[in-house]
Amino acid sequence: MKYNKVVITGGSSGIGLELAHLLQANGCQVVVLSRSVGQLAEGVLHIPTDLRDLGSIEAAFDQLGSIDALVNNAGIAYKSSMIDGDLREWDEMWEVNVRALGYCSQLALRAFPDSGGQIVNVSSMSGHRVPPSGGFYSPTKFAVRAMSEALRLELRARGSMTRISSVSPGFVDTPLLDTYFKGREEQLQQTKETIQMLQPEDIARQILHILETPLAVEIGDIGLRSVGQSV
Repeated sequence: MKYNKVVITGGSSGIGLELAHLLQANGCQVVVLSRSVGQLAEGVLHIPTDLRDLGSIEAAFDQLGSIDALVNNAGIAYKSSMIDGDLREWDEMWEVNVRALGYCSQLALRAFPDSGGQIVNVSSMSGHRVPPSGGFYSPTKFAVRAMSEALRLELRARGSMTRISSVSPGFVDTPLLDTYFKGREEQLQQTKETIQMLQPEDIARQILHILETPLAVEIGDIGLRSVGQSV
């Protein structure tokens, strides 16, 4: 493993939790920034962090010291329509999915060694196409895609060797789906019975692959979906 100290946002469940354990098993020092500790294994450092609070993010990074890689994994998904969606849900998705991702990236760049580091953004297939029920969630993931490329171009212009990558999965069987399908539990159950969804470890392995790639190689984006998911 090329990176000794890896920071994961939102790593107390789902993809982040699986990734934290996978990286720890590969000899990494792992730090998780999230509100709850969840089921993190012993040895994974947890720093309580509210990603909607810029001061909380700053305080967390102040405790980190030097780091080698950041995985912006935290995300929130509501089925909140463009026509009449709840603006409080819009705010929460924007603050976590977009603003926190950008600010954590800024702070990580200051904590990387002079030789550069790695940022991996966990995005979504909803950042590549708008599904019928995409609502406001999909625009936040399109923003992640644009931010990743904007940051990459800025870093290259400054001569930085820090690498920027994304992973864009389709449906993954994580607690995020419970929020997205709130009030539509029967539809969620039917979806799970219809297709074999991706599992958190599927995404974690892709992130590990990015982190293990030779330093001269920059993976832009990995898109993946279950073979049972048509779009």
